[in-house]
Amino acid sequence: MLRSMFSAISGLRAHQTKLDVTGNNIANVNTVGFKASQTVFEDTLSQVLRNGSAPNGGVAGTNPAQVGLGVKVAGITTNFGQGSTQNTGRASDFMISGDGFFVTKVGNEQLYTRAGSFDTDGVGNLVTPDGAKLQGWMANALGVVDANGPVQDLRIPTGQVLAPVATTGAALAGNLSATPVADETPVTSQIAMYDDLGNAHPISVSMTRNATPANSWAVTFTDTSTASATSPGTQMGPALTLQFADGTGAYLDGNGLPRPAGTLHTPMPAVFELDSATAGAAAWTKDVNIDLSAMTQFGGKSDAAAKTTADSGSAMGVLEGYSLANDGTIVGIYSNGLRQNIGQLALATFTNPGGLEKAGNSSFRAGDNSGNPLVGQAGTGGRGSLSAGALEMSNVDLAEEFTGLIVAQRGFQANSRVITTSDEILQDLVQLKR
Repeated sequence: MLRSMFSAISGLRAHQTKLDVTGNNIANVNTVGFKASQTVFEDTLSQVLRNGSAPNGGVAGTNPAQVGLGVKVAGITTNFGQGSTQNTGRASDFMISGDGFFVTKVGNEQLYTRAGSFDTDGVGNLVTPDGAKLQGWMANALGVVDANGPVQDLRIPTGQVLAPVATTGAALAGNLSATPVADETPVTSQIAMYDDLGNAHPISVSMTRNATPANSWAVTFTDTSTASATSPGTQMGPALTLQFADGTGAYLDGNGLPRPAGTLHTPMPAVFELDSATAGAAAWTKDVNIDLSAMTQFGGKSDAAAKTTADSGSAMGVLEGYSLANDGTIVGIYSNGLRQNIGQLALATFTNPGGLEKAGNSSFRAGDNSGNPLVGQAGTGGRGSLSAGALEMSNVDLAEEFTGLIVAQRGFQANSRVITTSDEILQDLVQLKR
């Protein structure tokens, strides 16, 4: 039989594989996170008709005469280039910009994917459409994430209650006018404070200019939640005195020296206590440090206002939603206006992503030649950053794929013509006897 016929058969097989790969790419042109593949051909062993020889004296060397025996598929490579971005607006849609894979778990098997379309199941786990659980690190009760520990299922604790925090500090900032006016009214501001149960107490701050000593102000704090028809509320401790330096507006300490920025005023003694005998009430026994170091006294209008500090306290909060930071941190949004970390997504990279094995459902598993997964935080160790409300689309280039279809079709057609021609030659050989 003619060698050309078997070579052409191998060509048909190889180009059929190229058609299969191209068809799969086109079929997945709109698959989230899909990575296109390419077929690489190489020739097979060649039959040596005559060996080559080296030059010897006056005789020149000769080249070997070899006849190829066809083509074979050398490999099918995956293009892990970045796909285009599709904005979805869904909080649970995540996109990786750069290298890396989401880590998921199906049963006891750990898989990896670029498809970032997640949702929550009945118990709040973040899952893929086929039920694989997204992996990462959950935060502790204080919102601290330990990314050095083992990965675990990421869960959105819907309805989670954030315990209230009693106020232990407050701050005022702004200017108190250095110019006295007739019938001057006190400068007022409002501060929200919270007791141990998270009950809000609107605190009215009143700053009144003293006649003596000069450049001093009396500051009082009144809990207006206890106000009645006969009382403006409960005054919290004695009035504080703000003493400014003449001509500089600097707030002085007890020794007459400018108070450095950030210094807390002497804690107010026994701030105030609720009636612990009342049902549902609790004693507020913590002193509240009042930071007045940012107050000034210059010409112009008075505009003192409260500032939020780390120890301002908060009411009870219920988880209402979440957002994703670029490093993969999932931040919970609570009804009391606070934000606290819920967990953090884990990303994995591989020394050779091309060595990953496709596991279906847009997932990969570690292969013999992929190297071990390097799991860590987004934005570190060569891992890409994350975006919420967006998905990475397929990186299939339709123009390139359609061109590949034409090339595969012509290659298949040419190899089939070789078989036809070989058949005609064999037919002529058979008919020689006639």
